[in-house]
Amino acid sequence: MLHVRPARTTDPEAAPLIEALTEDYAARYGEPGRSEMTAHPPEEFAPPHGAFLLLFDRTELIAGGAFRRFDATTAELKRIWTHAHHRRRGLARRVLTELEREAKELGYRRLYLTTGPRQPEARGLYLASGYTPLFDVSADPLTIGPLPFEKRIA
Repeated sequence: MLHVRPARTTDPEAAPLIEALTEDYAARYGEPGRSEMTAHPPEEFAPPHGAFLLLFDRTELIAGGAFRRFDATTAELKRIWTHAHHRRRGLARRVLTELEREAKELGYRRLYLTTGPRQPEARGLYLASGYTPLFDVSADPLTIGPLPFEKRIA
């Protein structure tokens, strides 16, 4: 039974997600990937301007994601992740849908995000979920750097 629960990035139950995502970023990007996880203070992902959601299968944490205020009308999606043993089941899309709903409830009208050039699965998720790429999709992602996307939600 899948269920989503709001949390804080500092909650002990969120630690496995944060640790695994940090290791994944470090494996893909080295130390800059690890640094990305501490680039924003935890309170940015908390109400009233942000959110951090965890997806559980019964009691097992299997996915999660967050957003923070980018500007008055835009939320920036961050830290969307699915446990390696649970990928390819549509769970990231479920997290994305929940984040979109929550952002809309907080009055945001636009979502913005960047994903790394070494994350083709994330790029595919955003393209398949109606996000507009703000880069040349025919270019080699490694020549672009972070890949920005946006989506209007209101």
